[in-house]
Amino acid sequence: MKDIDFSAEKELAKDFLSNFPDSNGEPKYMRILQQVANRKFRAIEIDIEDLFSYAELDEEFRNRVQENTRRYIGIFADAIDELMPEPTEAFTDDDHDILMTQRSDDVPENMDGPDPHQKMPPEIKRYFEVYIRASSSGKSKPYAIREVKASHIGQLVRISGIVTRCSDVKPLMQVAVYTCEECGFEIYQEVTARVFMPLFECPSRRCITNRTKGNLILQLRASKFLKFQEAKIQELAEDVPKGHIPRTMTVHFRGELTRKVAPGDVVKLSGIFLPIPYTGFRAMRAGLVADTYLEAMSITHTKKKYEDYELIGDEEEQIARLAEDGNIYEKLARSLAPEIYGHEDIKKALLLLLVGAPHRKLKDGMKIRGDLHICLMGDPGVAKSQLLKHIINVAPRGVYTTGKGSSGVGLTAAVQKDPVTNEMVLEGGALVLADMGICAIDEFDKMDELDRTAIHEVMEQQTVSIAKAGITTSLNARTAVLAAANPAWGRYDLRRTPAENINLPPALLSRFDLLWLILDRADMDSDLEMARHVVYVHQNKESPALGFTPLEPSVIRAYISAVRRLSPSVPQELEEYIASAYSSIRQEEAKSNAPHSYTTVRTLLSILRISAAIARLRHSETVAQSDVDEALRLMHMSKFSLYSDDRQKSGLDPIGDIYSILRDESETTGKQDVSYAHALNLISRKGYSEAQLKQCLEEYANINVWQINPISFDIRFIDAI
Repeated sequence: MKDIDFSAEKELAKDFLSNFPDSNGEPKYMRILQQVANRKFRAIEIDIEDLFSYAELDEEFRNRVQENTRRYIGIFADAIDELMPEPTEAFTDDDHDILMTQRSDDVPENMDGPDPHQKMPPEIKRYFEVYIRASSSGKSKPYAIREVKASHIGQLVRISGIVTRCSDVKPLMQVAVYTCEECGFEIYQEVTARVFMPLFECPSRRCITNRTKGNLILQLRASKFLKFQEAKIQELAEDVPKGHIPRTMTVHFRGELTRKVAPGDVVKLSGIFLPIPYTGFRAMRAGLVADTYLEAMSITHTKKKYEDYELIGDEEEQIARLAEDGNIYEKLARSLAPEIYGHEDIKKALLLLLVGAPHRKLKDGMKIRGDLHICLMGDPGVAKSQLLKHIINVAPRGVYTTGKGSSGVGLTAAVQKDPVTNEMVLEGGALVLADMGICAIDEFDKMDELDRTAIHEVMEQQTVSIAKAGITTSLNARTAVLAAANPAWGRYDLRRTPAENINLPPALLSRFDLLWLILDRADMDSDLEMARHVVYVHQNKESPALGFTPLEPSVIRAYISAVRRLSPSVPQELEEYIASAYSSIRQEEAKSNAPHSYTTVRTLLSILRISAAIARLRHSETVAQSDVDEALRLMHMSKFSLYSDDRQKSGLDPIGDIYSILRDESETTGKQDVSYAHALNLISRKGYSEAQLKQCLEEYANINVWQINPISFDIRFIDAI
């Protein structure tokens, strides 16, 4: 391998930084350097794609940058030192600027020659950081963690994964500055690793000439520190081969890249894959084996948080068009899990869970939550788990867990020993990781009662209070809980009361804004439609026609991020309407022998929250009466399968129901004649007998609604004559 002339490499880097054009034809990086000189920001990101698209650079230079990135960051930093323009705007001096004006880089006159320890290193003068970012276009797929091998050491690689742990941001020494007590000189020591041996004796020429071992004092204020954060990243589930467990990798974030990730974030990182030798006793045990880590150069979040979402030009137009669409509520709801048949009202409720209501903070400091909690309770095979998985996929921040696989500590917080500092630290559980997001808990009924009580505080106060191992604190858990459960005996038993079937304590039930009961009832028409739908999805591997193209999850996220900025309020004229609706629900429950739910003041707050979420979807700042009506309708529909069953069980007006079936059939077909055989087929599907059909025909013929053929018993509606 031929020797590389690094001075020539620096000239190539200077040429690239000076002349690479942006979309307007102006020097892209010189404009960035001017903003850095004006102290607008500190990070200078050099895109590897720009290097490959710049025709003046040869192929070898580009490959060397990719394969020896750590060295070329230093070369680009030296080139930037020479190219840095003078500031064009005034700015306030910080500690770094004041210290630099006091320092002198000149060697004292009585010294024979330059002293390397007195020469100021370039790192201490720099107020910027250089990053070389790997290609983030869709052409190159990021590596899975297990695909990064020894051949990639020193190279720029791009990986994807989920962040499982983040340390606190700590200062990392880059240049140590000492002052000698004898000669008074400043001595500089560059630090390139995580550990270093401090200097104790002054190495300046004066102290050596005078043979005085000058004592060095470390000047912390004059030294240069970098922000440093360590994180663990774990392989995504889809990248793990069969039968293997996910691998992890240590990632080091420095400078401006710190505080950009949090546990639970799915990210794509580009960085330099480097070895790190063990130190101390671990080095004696490990021998020649070294650990590896990724020094991060750029971070890309797969799903942005709602508050971080910045709409691009096309998205703004699309959201403006959606906002003007009068049917947006229906469209968004039907775009959630379009492969799952039916459940329109459940999907509407889940859409409102994603949107949420604004959090209220009263003057005395009391907080009223805005997140909605929903529990889907139903028979096996009604797609509860699939709905949960889809909602987690759509939400920018979501954690999925199951009842048996979760303990109380796993949901809230655990106390563990930090491997870096050996201190006892809190490790957030699923509810803490889902802060400002959604926590989906499947098999909710299978959880132990002791573990389930851990959720009570989170659902109403939205905090996790801890008093363990000398740590007494309160963690934020501002999360919307979406739970799925089976009834007490696996399937809903119609012979028992709803309270016996639900089998959850009233204290927990009252915290759910909507408890949705989904019964798997045999109905020939709906079963036929569902079977056709499932077969179609299996054949075509896509959702059947909804009458419109389902919206992509990214579009739904963008729309929800726009409407979540609104904070609708309830107008004064609606106060009486909401109060009377709430009191009537309480009265109905008091009259009922076996109430379907527990109505408390929390139910009133639920009505307000659901109404505010619907108003947000309409892009409105005030709640309308139609929003309250829709909230009450959703609450009613959540128990609809029970109400319809009660009506059939108690034999309430089957005659009216048969008339409705026949009238609907006549309107659907557009014909005023319905044959007796067809009518008998229709009502038998709904569980009614021929005797009830004849009774209905006779009653409605007497009041001249239809005429009956005396021989064939065929029906003809009167309004057709």
